[in-house]
Amino acid sequence: MLSAADEAAALEQLHELGCTDGLPVVVPTPERVDRLVLATGLEPYMLLGEMGPGMGIATVEKVAIAAVMAGCLPDYMPVVLGAVQAVLDPQFDLTEMQSTTHCTAPLLIVNGPARHTCGPVASGFGALGPGHRANASIGRALRLCMMNIGGAHPGSSDMALLGHPGKFTYCLAEDEEHSPFPPLHVARGFSADDSVVTVIGAEAPHSVLYSGNADDPQDAEKLLQILAIGLANLATNNAVLTGGSAVVVLNPEHAEILAHANLSRDAVARRLWELTHFPKAQLKEFGSAFAGWLSDENADGEYHAFPAPENILVLMAGGSGLYSMVMPSWSAGAHRNPAISVKLETDQFCEVPGLSAD
Repeated sequence: MLSAADEAAALEQLHELGCTDGLPVVVPTPERVDRLVLATGLEPYMLLGEMGPGMGIATVEKVAIAAVMAGCLPDYMPVVLGAVQAVLDPQFDLTEMQSTTHCTAPLLIVNGPARHTCGPVASGFGALGPGHRANASIGRALRLCMMNIGGAHPGSSDMALLGHPGKFTYCLAEDEEHSPFPPLHVARGFSADDSVVTVIGAEAPHSVLYSGNADDPQDAEKLLQILAIGLANLATNNAVLTGGSAVVVLNPEHAEILAHANLSRDAVARRLWELTHFPKAQLKEFGSAFAGWLSDENADGEYHAFPAPENILVLMAGGSGLYSMVMPSWSAGAHRNPAISVKLETDQFCEVPGLSAD
């Protein structure tokens, strides 16, 4: 256990030890950590798994320490623990993701009642930007776990060449109340009443500009073609490495354009999958170093950037207007960068009096 003369000295010590993300943190005193552990209803030394690349042992208490440092309230702990469990799933390939030179960062998507009971986790205007405490601190808690338990530090074990701001925090909820589609977690096999966090390693959001025209019978198709360009152009790993997953975050106006054309979420994903089939000759010209399976003999025809429509996650969030967002991914690792969804166990969580971070 560390000790310091006062909070200011403790904060400086944490910075010097490389335990922060570069921003000031809440000092994790035993009392603050105990409050968050108590909120989980779990034993502090309960083992969650090993976190790569340093293979540190993730326990409830260690996760609570990161959550305190990130500024989390006790109510946020179900989502934090669920996100940690998601990245610890072997299919997430956390060790490889933490060590890659790609800019990938875990994007957290929250669905179900936890959007309100464990937050609120913002889903509207600026959901991925500043001003939303739950979004900011939940995503930040996962990053501090990845650094202090997983041992990923820039330039030594986290080898991202540049990274992106989502490596500080990258968390939002789906706007289920206003979406014309069923919630994402329902599409992934959960009940509408379940609280679920879905985590996927993703690049920073890529803005997709489209102005709808209700008088144009090709309105929805044009929007899908624009989304597909952003999702898997030849500058993305998805189009060159293939085999990965990616995310499409529709703003309400764009979602309504697609719904007005009687397109379901599955239909949207399928059409985006079709629109991300590209000529093999194009890949051979621009990405031959990554496409050893291509030869002069089999360079005719098309290849697909995504294995199946299910690899394209479609949800609605943000404010209404001209811009939707797409998040291409790393598309590597043994399991090729899948999205992992975890049902949040909220029944055992306890209400803790005094919900400030002090």
